[in-house]
Amino acid sequence: MQKKVAVVTGAGSGVGRAVAIALARQDWQLALVGRRENLLKETACKAWKDATSEALVCACDIGDPAAVAAMSARVLAHFGQVDLLVNAAGTNTPKRSLELLSRADYRRLVDTNLDGAYDCVQAFLASMRARRSGLIVNIVSEAGKQANAKAGVAYVISKFGMAGLTQSINAEERANGIRACAIFPGDIDTPILDLRPSPPPPEARQRMLQASDVAECVLLAVNLPPRAVVEELVIRPA
Repeated sequence: MQKKVAVVTGAGSGVGRAVAIALARQDWQLALVGRRENLLKETACKAWKDATSEALVCACDIGDPAAVAAMSARVLAHFGQVDLLVNAAGTNTPKRSLELLSRADYRRLVDTNLDGAYDCVQAFLASMRARRSGLIVNIVSEAGKQANAKAGVAYVISKFGMAGLTQSINAEERANGIRACAIFPGDIDTPILDLRPSPPPPEARQRMLQASDVAECVLLAVNLPPRAVVEELVIRPA
């Protein structure tokens, strides 16, 4: 049987890297997508240390629609199919409040966090429809459930949009055999914390979720039978 194929965005670090490693251990073939090729290659080395699946490194800024189109064409030409898309890429900015947020930073966050996820979904939907099978997992945030000043307005807007994108996929594509899951984590100890106006100290990070915790949530959604879907999953530190 042909091994299943997953595309993971934001695979160079944080949740994206943890998801890639978890899927590799379950023998998935992966397209690793992110802006920095050197970090994607590090992920590939970590993921395939004790696995035998194939990794395709795709340096791509998902905030650029043309780059997403080129990336998806390369992935489909290489693997022939995509069974799973995990939208884990995301960013923020230190100057994130309504008072301080610049128009350029607002546009950059929405382009990456929301429009990039949308473009990746659109890039692979036709292939999934043709096979009448596919799963899309969007890594959202608890900020996509309830706005808070800590996350910042542009991040909140983008994450509420991702939640709506997930609901729309399930509303429109369920009849085509395509399922979508939105995961809403609380604080996670990942590099994006360094973009906070006041990054949390090590002792605070130790009490947060780890990227591997969120990866386990992805595996929960992935390993369900096709007749079932986890539409939303909220996970917070205990």
